Amino acid sequence: MSGNVLTRDRVRIVTGPSDRDSAIRAAGAQLVEAGAVTPPYVEAMLQREATVSTFMGNGLAIPHGTNEAKDEVRSSALSVTRYETPIDWAGEPVSFVIGIAGADGGHLELLSGIAILFSEEDSVQALRDAPDEDALFALFDGIGA
Repeated sequence: MSGNVLTRDRVRIVTGPSDRDSAIRAAGAQLVEAGAVTPPYVEAMLQREATVSTFMGNGLAIPHGTNEAKDEVRSSALSVTRYETPIDWAGEPVSFVIGIAGADGGHLELLSGIAILFSEEDSVQALRDAPDEDALFALFDGIGA
């Protein structure tokens, strides 16, 4: 992935149950830890979710901040978490939560790469079947390249 938008330390597999808001906070915390966003961006992610669901289909949600929070973005970054127990995301089952921060409009290119990956059932199955975080990271490695 170009520019280290996604690094291995921001790819996680969670085996225990979780809920939507906790998953959004966890995705946002990874972006804060990466130095990509400031802490207020995480609250903006929760605000956006309260207004518009970021559920994308195929077990995927892509939480991101509101337009008003774009000044909180320092650099483009992704966080990827696979939940072994699907999360109830406003009535939809979500297994993949991808936190996203795009600097200077960079989120559109990132979203496009993620959408392509999740549009193919074989790709989604490979993501579900990845045995560990290293294998999961390898499957995302082409996004944004």
